[in-house]
Amino acid sequence: MKKLTVLFALAASPALAASGPFLSLSNTNFVVSLAFLLFIAVLVFFKVPGHLMAMLDKRAEGIKSELDEAKALREEAQTILASYERKQQEVAEQSERIIAHAKEEAEIAAAQAKQDLEASIARRLATAEEQIASAEANAIKEVRDTAVAVAVAAAGDVIAKQMTAAKGNALIDDAIGQLGDKLH
Repeated sequence: MKKLTVLFALAASPALAASGPFLSLSNTNFVVSLAFLLFIAVLVFFKVPGHLMAMLDKRAEGIKSELDEAKALREEAQTILASYERKQQEVAEQSERIIAHAKEEAEIAAAQAKQDLEASIARRLATAEEQIASAEANAIKEVRDTAVAVAVAAAGDVIAKQMTAAKGNALIDDAIGQLGDKLH
């Protein structure tokens, strides 16, 4: 094999490639053509085209398998994307339901607070009216008590002015007699 390679190298050397008749080794075109044909023959002898085709086929199969895998991954990614989009839609719908429910609860709480406030105001008004009525009753009682005290004092002054000792003794004796009758 090495001898054949050395022979080809010598046959294709520039010293042999000189101008001259076409079928002579001194013609450069003939030497280049002969070298090219020998190169092709060596390639065919060592089955390089078959190896190249096998390598290209193997590479094509690898590329095809990578493309198939990429296609499968793309489909899986699309499936996952669709799943996430569905989940996102479900979450959006759920959040809308939660917001609507929260609004309803807020409205109910506001209405309840309003009712509680109205009830509290009514209780305070009733308490205030009761306090006012009590204060009025106390004021009327104080006025009556004062009027009675003044009347008693005035009556006492009138009776004291009109009372004599003899009349006082007669009244005492009369009260003692009535007391005896009431006790028996």
